[in-house]
Amino acid sequence: MPSPEELQKACETAILTRKTDAAHSEIAFFGGSFTAIPRDIMVCLLKAVREFVRGGHFKGIRVSTRPDAVDREILELIRDYGVTAVELGAQSMNDAVLSANLRGHSADDVARASELIRGAGLELGLQMMTGLYKSSDESDFETARRIAGLKPDTVRIYPTLVMENSLLASLYRAGEYIPKSLEQAVEQSARLLRFFELEKGIPVIRLGLHSTGDMQKGLLAGPFHPAFRELCESLLYYETALGLLRREMPGGGRAEIAVNPQAVSKMVGQNRSNIKKLRQAGYEVFVKSDPSVKKFDVLYIM
Repeated sequence: MPSPEELQKACETAILTRKTDAAHSEIAFFGGSFTAIPRDIMVCLLKAVREFVRGGHFKGIRVSTRPDAVDREILELIRDYGVTAVELGAQSMNDAVLSANLRGHSADDVARASELIRGAGLELGLQMMTGLYKSSDESDFETARRIAGLKPDTVRIYPTLVMENSLLASLYRAGEYIPKSLEQAVEQSARLLRFFELEKGIPVIRLGLHSTGDMQKGLLAGPFHPAFRELCESLLYYETALGLLRREMPGGGRAEIAVNPQAVSKMVGQNRSNIKKLRQAGYEVFVKSDPSVKKFDVLYIM
């Protein structure tokens, strides 16, 4: 557990080294269920950092917690100490999947907690996991639909990974759990990314587990990639470009397309993989940048 002094030092360091301004910076307590830790410790941690919010150095405090560790009283308390956003580890909206993975909460708990968070005037974030034990592509997408129906401000998507010394590791070794391949996870997550951001207008602020040395040491199996989101976005650009070219040039040939400058590398793909796949489909493609093109859009030039 970090001391108040360590938290204050971390905030001071962040202020000096961050690349964004205060309006786009938050203090975040992640890696556990913040509202489920002992009350005195939780309050101590918030007291240590709230002056940085009051002083205008950060726009607020973001915490993650369990859906069954939220009630009106605790939301009012953390709001008074500067918390502005609460993320819930929903993981699935299928009770059978939640039970099989020993989550200890129900889909109704997620809905109830989401309503309380929004009612308290706090930003709502919902986190989901794909490829859980006893889940399916269909149940995962139904989870996405139900999560979207709760109208969160943000979403995080985490493909399930198998970590050493876990129950899932035992199931994996016994052949009872088979994790998704990287290709399968990218295809599924790209579909979910399209659903949330393009169809529902809900930002996906994290896609794939953050890479840390300790995490990778304990990783036994599963679709981990340090640039997982880029793989997903690259697939979306490939699919969009291929559909566009087939409409504009059904017979194939040489083509110029444009994407936003920030998306050129994603359109090209890692090791030019998208360019190679488009060539196999009959298109010799040249990619240009155009600031007027929106995210995930592809413009046909000639």
